[in-house]
Amino acid sequence: MEQIQIIDSKHHVGETVKIGAWIANKRSSGKIAFLQLRDGTAYFQGIVVKSEVPEEVFQLAKSLTQETSVWITGEIREDSRSKFGYEIGVTGIEVIGESHEYPITPKEHGTDFLMDHRHLWLRSSRQHAIMQIRNEIIRATYEFFNKNNFVKIDPPILTASTAEGTTDLFETNYFDQKAYLSQSGQLYMEAAALAFGKVFSFGPTFRAEKSKTRRHLIEFWMIEPEMAFMHQEESLEVQEQYVAFLVQSVLDNCDYALDVLGRDREVLKKYTQLPFPRISYDEAVELLKENGFDDIEWGDDFGSPHETFIANSFDRPVFILNYPKAIKAFYMKPHPTREDVVICADMIAPEGYGEIIGGSERAVDHDYLLEQIRNHNLDEKEYSWYLDLRRYGSVPHSGFGLGLERTVTWLSGIEHVREASPFPRLLNRIYP
Repeated sequence: MEQIQIIDSKHHVGETVKIGAWIANKRSSGKIAFLQLRDGTAYFQGIVVKSEVPEEVFQLAKSLTQETSVWITGEIREDSRSKFGYEIGVTGIEVIGESHEYPITPKEHGTDFLMDHRHLWLRSSRQHAIMQIRNEIIRATYEFFNKNNFVKIDPPILTASTAEGTTDLFETNYFDQKAYLSQSGQLYMEAAALAFGKVFSFGPTFRAEKSKTRRHLIEFWMIEPEMAFMHQEESLEVQEQYVAFLVQSVLDNCDYALDVLGRDREVLKKYTQLPFPRISYDEAVELLKENGFDDIEWGDDFGSPHETFIANSFDRPVFILNYPKAIKAFYMKPHPTREDVVICADMIAPEGYGEIIGGSERAVDHDYLLEQIRNHNLDEKEYSWYLDLRRYGSVPHSGFGLGLERTVTWLSGIEHVREASPFPRLLNRIYP
């Protein structure tokens, strides 16, 4: 008898197999017990018919409690009534580990309760589906950049300098020196791009922000490509191709997860249509003011309501180009004809999910960067190596960062808001 996983059921129709699983739920009608089984790959139903099994097997099936682990033996058969498409006719059950008074029952629970039990909530069908989509985005990320000749580089997590500013950094003592948990690997990726041409990193980043919205996490994962000999417009093309590739990969490989989440595939398909629309920061402010937003002036950064309205004016992700210099990072290239804006872009996701990509062309003039470092009250010594990149064979280069958790939230179509904890507990980054 072959031991299989639930996800492989389609290859074993008509065969008697053995599966290790947990009882997600159960019900019985007197002569039939229906077991909802999960094994980490998928969920499906086990049918125990009283007249077809020994009495002790049927009674065991009726007594099983939620999250008890079991060995199940039986015959795989097609089940056209279920979204999964297969079930198992159970002939044998062996209890591995009992479970009593499991706290997350099939009834409704509040978000606070579920988040406090997130180590168990991860077993639920929705969280399982979200993690499958997250895994697919990670897999597709490596495929996309490997196919396009990018080299994977891992920047340090403990850094002596900052890419964005010091106000939201986690500071730590590094052998009597100040060090910070990384808020971005970008500066290091610029160094890597001038060695390898096209590179990307994929790792954890940290923000010392206490927020009550899903838009700000203490810890999250970010994909940061950097590309030498590339101007901003070419970078925008890479960004939209990458995002469209991720969406298509989820559509192609996460069918069951999308069903569980109730995600409309036709909506997602629109996000694979290129090119994505582009709008300047100036035009975005004008659009908002024309539509009754009196809380925004030129020079302000956009808040959630602003980004949502702009995104809803289009049916796909939209680029907002060339923000004011005063609200962007010191390393961005100045506009060639305007002193008040820099060459940058944010990609705003539809459906109110906000910014998923931020990127720019990088400044290459040594003296300009030195001036910016001084203007931002940064330590010149800590950035001497960064200025070296402009001394020794500098070239036009551009890059961007995509936040994994927000992208998962968007493609999964989920909503979640919870007051942020100052301590990112176990699995915090799983639940956008």
